[in-house]
Amino acid sequence: MSRLFSPLQIRSIQLKNRIVVSPMCQYSSTDGFANDWHLVHLGSRAVGGAALVFTEATAVSPEGRISPQDLGIWKDEHITMLKRITEFITQQGSVSGIQLAHAGRKASITPPWKGDHWIPATEGGWQSVAPSSIAFSDERNTPVALTQAEINRVVADFKSAAQRALQAGFKVIEIHGAHGYLVNEFTSPLSNRRTDEYGGSFENRIRFLSEIITAIRSVWPEEFPLFLRISASDWADGGWTVEDSVKLAVIVKDLGVDVMDCSSGGVVAHAKIPAKPGYQVPFSDAVRKTGILTGTVGIIVSSEQAETILANGQADLIFMARELLRDPYFPLRAARELDYEDMKWPEQYERAKRKK
Repeated sequence: MSRLFSPLQIRSIQLKNRIVVSPMCQYSSTDGFANDWHLVHLGSRAVGGAALVFTEATAVSPEGRISPQDLGIWKDEHITMLKRITEFITQQGSVSGIQLAHAGRKASITPPWKGDHWIPATEGGWQSVAPSSIAFSDERNTPVALTQAEINRVVADFKSAAQRALQAGFKVIEIHGAHGYLVNEFTSPLSNRRTDEYGGSFENRIRFLSEIITAIRSVWPEEFPLFLRISASDWADGGWTVEDSVKLAVIVKDLGVDVMDCSSGGVVAHAKIPAKPGYQVPFSDAVRKTGILTGTVGIIVSSEQAETILANGQADLIFMARELLRDPYFPLRAARELDYEDMKWPEQYERAKRKK
């Protein structure tokens, strides 16, 4: 039996295999609204056989967007199109997930193909916020440090977004706590220099995240899973470490997190990241030893590579990004490569299932 195509039960949700469409920003929205691009982009990965299909980082407030073109869920009007997308994903036998996010000090920039440049307010941008008034780089603006009242409002924004996600038909929520965005900015000592109850000690720096988890769990059904994406290492001296991630896993599991999605980096511009195939697998392996389910991501490009990670007990889920951009039907191809004959194809595509 292929490990990659074995089912996984998380609360009431059964994933038909271990392949997850990782959240990938599309920078294709207007005023946060999903559109036909998102329907086709996400829907095609469900047609391709992935068990769980995540939206891109979806902003819980307008100022929480990375770019003006980011997907959003900060108002009820966003629900209708998102519901159309989740219904299509469900029809394909896949599970729909949404990643809730706030960009923090890395907000108000252009899409990558326009250079990732900071956008000033005079050109349609906005003032970014963060735990501390420290810019991400010399090319970015200096964020405004959040007050206690503003922190409370952001937590409330995550809670409201979770309620809308439920109305839109999502079955899994992932909190974006990685890549140098707001939650990660609070947890990392490199970006959090606060002297109040949200800064300093490990316990204080994870307080904002803990409050978000608790707020979401208060409205998110007990039977539905909650994931957390983390940057398991800042890849920089004095920053967050894998040991911190292991410590965090024990705490968030008790708060109601079911899966730790282990990525890394992004909180500082000077990080030295040794990117190579499977370079983040050791993070999910270490965190998994605490007893929480884990996902791994990062230059996973073949069925054999994914199968080996699972067989070695280094992760429970394989999050895939760029390989699924190159090939939305990777799961169907992988099933053939691993001789998994029970893989269900869409009826419309059955004629292509045979190898000859």
